[in-house]
Amino acid sequence: MRAINFFIAIFIIAGIAGCGSSADTNLKRGIWRATLTRDGQQLPLLLDIFENPNGKSYTIYSVNGAERLRLDTAYFEKDSLHIPMELFDAEIVASLEKDVLKGRYSRLKEGAVVASLPFEATFGQNFRFFKDGEAKSKKDITGKWSTLFINPATGDSTVSVGNFTQKGSEVEGSFLTPTGDYRYLNGNVNGDSLFLSTFDGSNAMLFKAAIQGDGSLKGALWSGIKAYKTWEAKTNPEAKLPDATKLTFLKPGFDKVDFSFPDANGKLVSLKDPRFKDKVVILQILGSWCPNCMDETNFLAPWYKNNKERGVEIVGLAFERSDKPEVSNPKIKKMINRFNMDYPVVLAGTNTDEATAKALPMLNKVMSYPTTIFIDKKGKVREIHTGFSGPGTGKFYEQFVEEFNGLITKMVDEK
Repeated sequence: MRAINFFIAIFIIAGIAGCGSSADTNLKRGIWRATLTRDGQQLPLLLDIFENPNGKSYTIYSVNGAERLRLDTAYFEKDSLHIPMELFDAEIVASLEKDVLKGRYSRLKEGAVVASLPFEATFGQNFRFFKDGEAKSKKDITGKWSTLFINPATGDSTVSVGNFTQKGSEVEGSFLTPTGDYRYLNGNVNGDSLFLSTFDGSNAMLFKAAIQGDGSLKGALWSGIKAYKTWEAKTNPEAKLPDATKLTFLKPGFDKVDFSFPDANGKLVSLKDPRFKDKVVILQILGSWCPNCMDETNFLAPWYKNNKERGVEIVGLAFERSDKPEVSNPKIKKMINRFNMDYPVVLAGTNTDEATAKALPMLNKVMSYPTTIFIDKKGKVREIHTGFSGPGTGKFYEQFVEEFNGLITKMVDEK
């Protein structure tokens, strides 16, 4: 009898263990509508989930309108789904019950949670703000908008340009600032209200606005764990930002950039190296933590593969959150692999004003990530472009690409 009881106990334990190990197989594949909750607001996002061939991990995309942004490989551990976003020091950890995930979106520092928001996702819901047919409006916000964002806590303001297209009630586009853009925004106009959001792992943003009687917009922006701004916008076909090539410049007495920094494998890279001699060189000031840098790298990496034989080189100068190689080099390597970067990326320091001033003392200031420096065959700086207008900005991105290619062709053709 004792033997029978023993085998029954073993069978029960095995059954329990089997239930625990099969939790990941219950995660349905397809679109999940998720929300992050803060200050009484829900920041909606869409996740598209696929099971990997190994049957133990998942590929997950954050869907922002036309963008499908791949997150790091997700997996189950202790009956919770883990969605890491290592480059951005963030993760989602959620438990699964039927078709609902509940947990937290957390920001990390050296692996420890420093802040978080409630996260919940439901399978099979593929709308961001409103189900099909629910949002209705006679308003149309298509066009360019002169916009002002204000931080109520500090009084600081940022002049921006909104650029949107609307089809029916659906809206997509972005806001451009002097130092970059808010990437792919997607949402709806319903009645006299505008709703937009985006999620790229680093940034979770919710924009709301009321359309005023005169057609202007007044609203608020909830960003990340605690950032909050108010904003106002007026339609303006001529809206534009300060010239991005005039914001960052060489100090008097300088006409060149010089540096020597180690790459992720410890090898020193300098513009004096033979590979750069008599070539056009592009310096990409970036960070692995920077979404706008990610957009620029998505452009530069394939561009370099197609154009390096023309006598053009690119060097990435990474300013990371830590100047410790053991902390930052793995992230730089992950970034290089993720975006198939075929050019050197060096660890130049931390993303602080003091560190950038020490690393690049010839510049007035590194105002934005990314910042792109164009150097001619003689080693002289020809142009410095602050920020990057990514694909989410539409015509602004197309204009950047055209101007970029024009400048490179001009410098390559010079004797």
